[in-house]
Formats: sequence, structure tokens, C-alpha cells
Amino acid sequence: MSLVLMLGWLVPYGSHSAYASQEGVRSTEGIRMAAGAAHSLLLKSNGTVVAWGARSNGQSTVPGDLTDAIAIAAGNYFSLALKSDGTVVAWGDNGYGQTAIPDEAATGGVVAIAAGGSYSLALLSNGTVIGWGDNSKGQRSVPAGLTDVIAIAAGNEHSLALKSDGTVVAWGDSNQGQTTIPAQLATGGVVSIAAGAYHSLALKSDGTVVVWGLNNQGQTTIPAQLATGGAVSIAAGGDSSLALKSDGTVVAWGSQGQTAVPAGLTDVVSMSAGWSHSLALRSDGTVVAWGDNSEGQTTVPAGLSSPIKGKNIASGGNSSIALKSDGTVIGWGSTGSGQLNIPAGLSGVAAIDKGNLHGLVLKSNGTVVAWGYNYDGQATVPAGLNGVVSIAAGNAFSLALKSDGTVVGWGII
Repeated sequence: MSLVLMLGWLVPYGSHSAYASQEGVRSTEGIRMAAGAAHSLLLKSNGTVVAWGARSNGQSTVPGDLTDAIAIAAGNYFSLALKSDGTVVAWGDNGYGQTAIPDEAATGGVVAIAAGGSYSLALLSNGTVIGWGDNSKGQRSVPAGLTDVIAIAAGNEHSLALKSDGTVVAWGDSNQGQTTIPAQLATGGVVSIAAGAYHSLALKSDGTVVVWGLNNQGQTTIPAQLATGGAVSIAAGGDSSLALKSDGTVVAWGSQGQTAVPAGLTDVVSMSAGWSHSLALRSDGTVVAWGDNSEGQTTVPAGLSSPIKGKNIASGGNSSIALKSDGTVIGWGSTGSGQLNIPAGLSGVAAIDKGNLHGLVLKSNGTVVAWGYNYDGQATVPAGLNGVVSIAAGNAFSLALKSDGTVVGWGII
């Protein structure tokens, strides 16, 4: 779990408030989606944008003349779109000026956009970065002279930029040292960056990891086994850090017992960090879990010996589910809201996702099955829904993308 406020993802960030109920919301020719705090965006193949959900701040009121969009991003209560001519359009809450596009982004040259909590970042084609919106911690005050940027990331109230020479620049909230770049990064060599709540990570080309910022849980104390490198990817939880090594082993450090990687764990191909527990998927399709087990979320069922199909493991709240190679689903962890009441006889599953308290599966015949907490209707699949090719589960809502490019949503969106 990386607390990077790049909210242009299909799977929503954080908790979602019950602002508006939208059932059966549909649009056509969808090619990309993004989710904010309580609203959703769809980018269509013709370059137009469709929005639904919360409208109290105008975040779902798409400008009528918006065309030729190639990318979208959603902040807490506002939206961004990048057009093919390199200009940016924004709408929604402007309490901090986050939708007041500066001249540099209004006249073209933007190649990437990012939406933070109440501020925005844009990467220009000349390698410079501009920001606008909330600046209470200096998170949008891009350092003077910053150039040659190839990637940007936004944490809670701090920002990171990776330059083409492999160096990292940070600005914004520095109360925990999360924007104080370590001396060992001064010579470059960084290939990836990640931001936790109040700490930052960098992966270098030699496979070493550098972490800085808040260390109340040991999340910035690099374990000895990473001293000689070998890391190929990094991830950040709220107060934890993880690294996958080239030999297929995982190193984890930080909060809630996530440092206790099971002895002998090898052949890992992917990893995931929850708030207080971690999962690893091995090359043979089996799942290993460790960390907080107060709800049984790290007690992998004994029956989970059949390989998992592809990389299909999903965690939400204090429970996890996994898709087995035989098309069945198994789950473990908290059961208080029926989130592990997987329907009897469920088979032919092609994909899975997990909300906070509900489960969602896509079957090979294009239909969807859901179960668990249903107070907001998030587990009530619309009647007659079929032809689905992709699914996503939010905190209290579900989304389905159909083969004809239409999107269907249910629950509190």
C-alpha cells in the first residue's frame, strides 16, 4: 500500500464518503477511468470525459467544451484532464486554487498530471514541474530551477520528482524529514520513487534502497540484508516499507510486525502491503502472509495449496481473497460483515477484487458475483449485467467495465 496521492486509478484511494448513490451509471467507449474521494471519471475513446458521483463541489460537472483528452486524474473533490495539445483542464472544488490552471498548463506542453489531496502537479515536456492548489506545507512550491524531471509523485503533503540523471528532489511537508534527500542520493542512480504517509523511498539502479522521513515504526531503518543491493521493486505502506529482491525474496520493515517475513520465503513474484499486514505471491501461485493477525488476516487457509491463477490476490479491510487455478475463490481474515461468505459452488472465476467489507468476482462468462456488507448496495449486482471484462471494488461501491466500453456502477459512488 503506497500512500501516493495519484488518484487517477481505477481502484479508489482511501475511504469513500456517502455523497451520492448512483446505480446503473453508464457511458460508452470507455478507455480509462479514475476515482476521487466520492466521484468517478471515464475517459472515452473520442477524447471526451464522463463523470458521476458526488457533485457538491462540481467535481462531476465536466466542462461542455472538453475534447481531445488523453489522461485524467481525480483529487479529493476536484478533477483534472490532460488534452492531446498538452493543455490541462480542471473542475470541481477550488477552495485552495487546485482547479485554477496556471498559464504554463493552459498553453500546452504538459506530458503528465498528478492530483494530490487539495493540490495539483504537472510535468511539462521540457522536464519542469509546476504545481497549484493547497500550499499549506509548501507541497506545490516547486523548487526554483528544477529541470530534467521524468517522474513525479505526491505523498500526503509532500512531493517527489525523479530527474533524468537519477537524482531525486523533494519539497513540501518536512516535519518528519520526508523531504530531506539523503546525501547518498546526491550522485543519482535512482530508478524508482515511492511515498508513504510521512516517509519516502528510492530504488537505485544498483538494487539498493534508500528511505527517509518518519521512523516511529522503523520504516526508514534499512535492514542489513539490503545493504548489498539486489532489490528490483519497492512499496510503501502507511508506516512500513517493502522491497522485492532479484533472488525472489522479500524484505519488509516498519509497523505492525511487517518486519517478520516468514523464514524460507523465496520465489516471490509480487507483493502487497496492507495497513498492518503483507502478502507475497510466489511463482508457483501460492500465497504467504505475515504481520498483524488480529482478524486472522495473515492466517492463510490450509486449503490454499492449489496455485493461484495469475497474480490474483486481493486484500481489503482485515481480510484477503485469492483466485485459485481451478477458478474457485478462497478467503481468510475478518468475517464480521460477511466479507468471506463466498457463495457456495462459485466457480469459473476469471478475476477478483476486494472492497473494505465486500468481495467481487468476474466470471469467465462475463457475469459478476458479489457478497459481503451490503448496507449501501455495493454487493447488489444490477440485474442482467453481462458482457463484463473488468471489475473494481471501492470502499462502498463496485464498478464493471463491459466489452462495449460502457461502465456500470452500484453502491455509494
